[in-house]
Amino acid sequence: MDAQRNLEHVLRAAREVFGELGYGAPMEDVARRARVGVGTVYRRFPSKDVLVRRIAEEETARLTEQARTALGQEDEPWSALSRFLRTSVASGAGRLLPPQVLRVGVDVDSEEPTARVPQQRQPGATGGQLHELRLVEQRPVVVEDREDSGAAALLEVVGRLVDRARAAGELRADVTVADVLLVIATAAPSLPDAAQQAAASSRLLDILLEGLRSRPAVG
Repeated sequence: MDAQRNLEHVLRAAREVFGELGYGAPMEDVARRARVGVGTVYRRFPSKDVLVRRIAEEETARLTEQARTALGQEDEPWSALSRFLRTSVASGAGRLLPPQVLRVGVDVDSEEPTARVPQQRQPGATGGQLHELRLVEQRPVVVEDREDSGAAALLEVVGRLVDRARAAGELRADVTVADVLLVIATAAPSLPDAAQQAAASSRLLDILLEGLRSRPAVG
């Protein structure tokens, strides 16, 4: 019972610490937040990479489920996309976007490029800042394990949200899955006051959503 409770404390603490400081945060910070010894953390997760993968996989699954829920419960394409974005940002997902998702790039030699996806700040980044994002170019990722499979599922379902909204003429034609993930990451700031953070996220997301919407041609 104590072992299970310790595991839950460690996972909750890891989500909080990595969400605030990025995946470069040390295991000691996770242990301190969980109020357990660092040895307890390492008994459950023999390396930080193992813990990061666990958190990233859980976050990927959560985001995928949020996207599927939006697809299944919203008939209007724009409502589905905006619901997914609002739910994801409210849950703090942008601060835990899995690195394997963010490394997916564009095949520059292809006539039909895959979605461009922003790359998150790598381990070693300092806390208290928004994630540093940049677009990368590389060959499409080959799905080889559960982690990549989860990332592929997320990209696929978000792609369906994007395609539906674009086909309905409600989304700018140049918006990609990359842009949607960028909105999630950008609109999830980490602020010390919870109410202030929620208000800032909501306001920023309203602005970003307006930037994604298509506009009638002028003239």
